[in-house]
Amino acid sequence: MGDSLHLSVADLAALAFFLVVWVAHTLASDGKLVRRMSLTTAMNAQREAWMRNMAEREIRIVDTAIMGGLQQGTAFFASSLIALGGCFALLGASDRVLEVLADLPFGAASSREAFQTKVFGLVLVLAFAFFKFGWAYRLFNYCSILIGAVPTPHGPASRNPVSETAVWRATRMNVLAGKHFNSGLRAVFFSIGYLGWFVDPVVFVISTLVLLAVLVRRQFFSAARQAVLGQPPGPGKN
Repeated sequence: MGDSLHLSVADLAALAFFLVVWVAHTLASDGKLVRRMSLTTAMNAQREAWMRNMAEREIRIVDTAIMGGLQQGTAFFASSLIALGGCFALLGASDRVLEVLADLPFGAASSREAFQTKVFGLVLVLAFAFFKFGWAYRLFNYCSILIGAVPTPHGPASRNPVSETAVWRATRMNVLAGKHFNSGLRAVFFSIGYLGWFVDPVVFVISTLVLLAVLVRRQFFSAARQAVLGQPPGPGKN
């Protein structure tokens, strides 16, 4: 397989490591590998709390404004399609890029065919991100419709079976939209680590580890996670 792709054993090993790290981080963020709650999981609980509060509001201008912001943010990241054009431009300038990479201190000799294979891999990563963002945008649209379908009575009357079902549907759609958005964003992040492969397989592994350290910190040890899960200080405390 490596010969057909013009990749060395070191290249294939580094790529396998990259994919394992990506999958493992995805599972950990979704709460499937570690017990410690991730920022993503904590925010999913807040999405449910938001939908339940929304169900008790007769005027939902705030909720529609939040949905609009989520859709705009998703549409912005969907512009990653532009990066795909840059990848194809790289293919046309393969020889020049290879000369630049060869001059780097840690640059390893690479054939034109191997370089093009790596570029196609980057295209796949960015295409994956684009489709995730596109689907997330559509799911946020669906969530807006489901929010509109939630009955408007507030207070105890909003906790009847019909309202509970409507809230569950809106919550589930919102969580799914967030999941696909996070998958697209994660792909964009990992595409940065992927760039190390163009220099050398060892650099590829190092860039992947550095990226993993940053993402793990943000998901499990960041101030943002503490802000979601933490408790406000008591009286007299700062």
